[in-house]
Formats: sequence, C-alpha cells, structure tokens
Amino acid sequence: MNTIHPNIAVLSQFDPNNTAGPLEILSEDAVLHFFNPKLPDVQGDYIGPKGFQDFFKKMAGFSGGSFKVHPISITPMGDELVVTHVKDTMVLNGQRMELDAVVVWRIVDGKITEAWDIPAIHTAKVSNPDADKSPI
Repeated sequence: MNTIHPNIAVLSQFDPNNTAGPLEILSEDAVLHFFNPKLPDVQGDYIGPKGFQDFFKKMAGFSGGSFKVHPISITPMGDELVVTHVKDTMVLNGQRMELDAVVVWRIVDGKITEAWDIPAIHTAKVSNPDADKSPI
C-alpha cells in the first residue's frame, strides 16, 4: 500500500497558480526566498502568507498574468524538507519563456515555514509568442 508522505500531503494543498484564497498551510512567519538576478525587482524574501501572495502577484504583474507553475516531480527529504522540480512558463518582455526551477520547502508541524525558489535562468527556453500565430 502506497502512503503519501505527510509533507507531500501538506504541499499538495498549495496552489502557486491560485494564491488568492486562504493559505492556512503557511506559518505566519513563513519565508519565500526567491533567487533571480535577472529579475532584481522581484528577487528577495517574502514573509508570511501575504508575502507569498505578494510574490505571485508581482510575477503576474511582470508577466501580464501569464506566469504559471507546472509541477514535474516532488521528493521528500527526511521529515522536514521537500524538493520540487517545476517548469515555470510566462511571457516576459514580449518573449515566451519556459524554465526549470527547484523549490526546496521546509515543513514543520504541518505548516510551510520556508521555501527557496531557485530558477535555472541560464538555460531558459525563449521564443517569440507571435511566432506560432498564423498571419491570416
């Protein structure tokens, strides 16, 4: 019988594509660390449930609402950490982007207390979003 690791069960309740609702799974002092020198206006630490919401609102603003997170894999590491591989997609500065990212989550007492979001900025796939549109 397969049982879901309790921290994966917690993380499965977090939808990065919809952070407008209540975020009971985040501790009040949860911290999201976002590392991306190519987005200096977004890079930094976001604290508490409102901080997490602010981060995703900023990403939506920078991408014209096109920013989406697509989970690829999730692996628990012991009783506290979970590592996720995600594929982020967005249109930024008129270019469609797709990039891998790793997010390391710390979960304590059934709450997300910390996350480190590390995008693979040097290997992002970039294309013109109008390239696949028919001229007709």
